[in-house]
Amino acid sequence: MATKLKSLDDLLVHELQDIYDAEGQIVKALPRMIKAASHPELQAAFEEHLEQTEGQIERLDQAFKLLGIPAKGRKCAGMTGLIEEGKKMMEEDADPAVMDAALIAAAQKIEHYEIASYGCVCTYAEMLGYDQVHDLLGQNLEEEETTDERLTVLAESVINVEAEDADDLEEEETSR
Repeated sequence: MATKLKSLDDLLVHELQDIYDAEGQIVKALPRMIKAASHPELQAAFEEHLEQTEGQIERLDQAFKLLGIPAKGRKCAGMTGLIEEGKKMMEEDADPAVMDAALIAAAQKIEHYEIASYGCVCTYAEMLGYDQVHDLLGQNLEEEETTDERLTVLAESVINVEAEDADDLEEEETSR
């Protein structure tokens, strides 16, 4: 049976446990995404985010400690679904440039989930007067937003352009 959420404190802990599990799932998924990516800049972005995610987990550990509760996750079904969707995409037979575009889409869905989660827990921590916890979570939120922006720039300036060119090349070959 689920625990009753009686207060904003309870909800904060519940959501922290959710994002803690989500970050753990991401640490396991990113190596597969790095391997599936063909563009060196995309691989580098994923590798950097893997390091960041490990740091974010450390900050979550600190937040739990500051709140005086054990650092443990609660199964994050949302992240499980997003990662499963990404895995299915990686199994598709796709041109490497198109696969890179698909990987960015999958990664940005994950980033947006994290941005929403960290935005909520930051607000709760601030409202409850947990300034140090708020600062730690705010750092995680900023990193997620920066990663999302970096993926957007990479997609718009390089990856999606190459994916579009791959389609043009295939059309040329088909029309010959």
